[in-house]
Amino acid sequence: MSGGTAQPNRLAGGGKIDRGRTLKFSFDGKTYHGHPGDTLASALIANGVRLMGRSFKYHRPRGVLTSGSEEPNALVELRSGARREPNTRAPVVELYDGLEAKSQNRWPSLGFDALAINDLGSRFLGAGFYYKTFMWPKAFWERVYEPIIRRAAGLGRLSMQPDPDRYDKGFLHCDLLIAGAGPAGLAAALTAGRAGARVILADEDFLTGGRLNAETEMLGDVAGADWAAQVTAELAAMPNVRIMTRTTVFGTFDHGIFGALERVSDHRAVPADGQPRQTLWRIYARRALVCAGALERPIAFPNNDRPGIMLAGAMRAFVNRFAAAPAMRVAIFANNDDAHRTARDLLAAGVEVAAVIDPRADAPAGDGYPVIRGKVVDTSGRLGLKSVAVETEDGGSENIACEALGVSGGWNPNLALTCHKRGRPTWDEQLSAFVPDLAGQPELGVAGAAAGRMTTAEALRSGAGVAQAALSSIGIDADLPSLPQGDDQAPRLTPLWHVPGSGKRAWVDLQNDVTTKDVALAHKENFRSVEHLKRYTTLGMATDQGKTSNVTGLAVMAGLTGQTISQTGTTIYRPPFTPVAIAALAGGSVGPDFKPRRLTPTHHWAAARNAVFTEVGNWMRAQWYPLPGETTWQESAEREARAVRSAVGLCDVTTLGKIDVQGADAGLFLDRIYANRMSNLKVGMIRYGLMLREDGHAWDDGTAARMAEDHFIVTTTTANAVPVFRHMEFCRQCLWPDLDVQLISTTEAWAQIAVAGPNARELLTRVIDPEHDISDAAFPFMACGTVSVGGTPARLFRISFSGELAYEIAVPARYGHALMQLLMDRGADLGVTPYGTEALGILRIEKGHAAGNELNGQTTALMLGLGRMVSNVKDNIGNLMTRREGMVQDHRRMVGLMPIDPKLPVPAGSHIVAEGMAVNTENDQGWVTSACRSPHLDSYIALAFVERGDARMGEVIRAVNPLQGSEVRARIVSPHFIDPEGGRVRG
Repeated sequence: MSGGTAQPNRLAGGGKIDRGRTLKFSFDGKTYHGHPGDTLASALIANGVRLMGRSFKYHRPRGVLTSGSEEPNALVELRSGARREPNTRAPVVELYDGLEAKSQNRWPSLGFDALAINDLGSRFLGAGFYYKTFMWPKAFWERVYEPIIRRAAGLGRLSMQPDPDRYDKGFLHCDLLIAGAGPAGLAAALTAGRAGARVILADEDFLTGGRLNAETEMLGDVAGADWAAQVTAELAAMPNVRIMTRTTVFGTFDHGIFGALERVSDHRAVPADGQPRQTLWRIYARRALVCAGALERPIAFPNNDRPGIMLAGAMRAFVNRFAAAPAMRVAIFANNDDAHRTARDLLAAGVEVAAVIDPRADAPAGDGYPVIRGKVVDTSGRLGLKSVAVETEDGGSENIACEALGVSGGWNPNLALTCHKRGRPTWDEQLSAFVPDLAGQPELGVAGAAAGRMTTAEALRSGAGVAQAALSSIGIDADLPSLPQGDDQAPRLTPLWHVPGSGKRAWVDLQNDVTTKDVALAHKENFRSVEHLKRYTTLGMATDQGKTSNVTGLAVMAGLTGQTISQTGTTIYRPPFTPVAIAALAGGSVGPDFKPRRLTPTHHWAAARNAVFTEVGNWMRAQWYPLPGETTWQESAEREARAVRSAVGLCDVTTLGKIDVQGADAGLFLDRIYANRMSNLKVGMIRYGLMLREDGHAWDDGTAARMAEDHFIVTTTTANAVPVFRHMEFCRQCLWPDLDVQLISTTEAWAQIAVAGPNARELLTRVIDPEHDISDAAFPFMACGTVSVGGTPARLFRISFSGELAYEIAVPARYGHALMQLLMDRGADLGVTPYGTEALGILRIEKGHAAGNELNGQTTALMLGLGRMVSNVKDNIGNLMTRREGMVQDHRRMVGLMPIDPKLPVPAGSHIVAEGMAVNTENDQGWVTSACRSPHLDSYIALAFVERGDARMGEVIRAVNPLQGSEVRARIVSPHFIDPEGGRVRG
């Protein structure tokens, strides 16, 4: 053995680690040492650590089971602080200097876990216990059960701090994607690469070669791992081949799209400058090959979950690749010849093999190690294996002292990627395993052990052959390469799924603590279909998706039902193949980049004036423009609102949706879209319009300006600009394709500025070229037309949502900034003031205009006081549904509220309750939608929907907000607080 720096289980020679460098790392606060080329699991094994985790339900001690990403037990937290990463599988964590790892799902320590008391009560926590336990008494759910479950749930812990690292997304295209760089994948890549095809070879490991790195097998006269290195070097030199190590192809999707996660910097404590931690790739492949190998499966026997019990193939990998012995004295329990290879390799490495326990009558004789024909029926050693109890074929018993036990029940093709598009595997009796069925997936192929080709020679031949066929299907000719001779002797196997008897628990799904007894209970309670078995027992529902447990569980159920495994069937895998961090899915879409930010043409002009911005949809809009001495937003917003009512204000309304509707049938088309009629609108005029959903509820409001007989400009709310355009396009293309009408969104093409207030017309006459008459007589309320500003084409709309004389002037977007500055310069003596969305909200509430708070999907035209807008002489979307009894009899109406005490705010969201009535659901008479303080009324005001509100003017009600603990007495008034006759808007 070689200690290096006290590594008691490190073998003196062999392995693919760099012994010239020593890496320091910690596990649960204790310092250990390893070497480059190690994984966390192999380094811990080399340091004599067997206990690495605790199971989910019973908190039983667990050690590493596998040497790959299928690991169910050794889940750890990496790093500390904001970079903490939970639920990482130790066998795939590449060791680096300074790595910090902690065990999880335990308290106060891994060696002494208080919640292991669950194991003592296991008889009460069997399959489906939650369905039987937490249903009664009913009152206990919120007060007792849910808090306990929430505290116990989960495995690792999040840091609850922002992740300091970057994540990226990318797109790749290729002729052939190969998932897996083992012998089949390398042979496939060699075939395709030499043919000139664009190839992507992806493997989740940091070293190509797959299982070849874990074996001592020769390929011709070269070691398998050396052959893999030679082929990799040749492929790396080809410009048409991209080798992506540390990359997991985690999902197959429609249209030849594949998801892949590249762990760019996970093998470093901190990513290098400019590098992301992980990159999520969307790969578009004309053809793809799954060369993911096979996964060894365990045998279920009593107490088969102790630390030190692992798969025989994993034991071989730790010895051959990592020079790490699981223990100095081991035993092996297997039903196949492949596990005997593990015994031979361990002996060659200097590890004592106490015995190979093989239940087969034709088990091979040991080559330097004893073979016992029998079965393991029990084990001892709670925090680490001490011995195994064996029942021999003649009924005798033996107790074998050992610190590690290699178990092998055979190998399952790793076919998860073939299931993601509903491919359902079929049972192969000869292999005693499910093999992939690619029916309906012509773009996908499978080669090597993933296809059931279990020898190295078969893997090489199938990798090259399947690649050749895949390329041929897309018109690329490829020659088969000359491949080395590999082992072509398939290992013999006699199925053994579990060892019954003894009354002790035998574990099937190690992460979720599912036992053979749980499967038997599911059978007894008639949860026998594979889907019910999975959900009732949680078999295969852990983070590993049951990669090492599903087939065993199905076999146990098949034995109980008297069916074959083929008749019992199987569930299928879903993406992702291995867990993908949410941060990787988000990529760079975090913080200010969470979603696209759209800036108005006057954004930088507003920013220079210290405007405070808010997100409205994807747009950044100015909320208010603070002046020196103003300490609150309300001061600024009220000043701006007063300026609009007394002088003139400017507001950028570019964000409103703008849709050009053109064609001979444009008017008829809009008649069918809007609740009110648009086809009879005169050229040069504007009409307010209301859109309904198909269920008759109000959806969006806006205006339609008729610029010519066959040309309308439709505006929408900012939030619904895209949905409305999408809806209109659907109607045009799918509902009424016979209409002569065309649509185009021009929201970004035109900068639009609202000019509102008594001095609005005067300001515009100073800006618009003199040949355009915008007097009240020539350009009345709700008029529209084309004008020019300094020779630049512009559009003018006389519309108002403030209740004041107002216009909206639009110029090509690139002139928006200049127009705003021009208006400010020309209106200095008129008291011109820019105003933001807060002042806009005050103005529209004072005038009783419905907006997003009122158009929330719950309201109708009647409720909004717009019932007369729904035409009864034409049809339109939603029209018929507005006549339903419930819609017609809805007595809630939009009204205004003024608090009895004008200094008390009426919070939006408050419920309306009549005076003297109890505050409960039965007495709820409506709700408050919008509220503000009106500087013109010197009082807080609000809009609300109230039962029979239009008939209750002057009545005093209570606005009650139980969540905030507030209650305000208010009087029902008209929603038109300012100028209800509308004289100002026509001034």
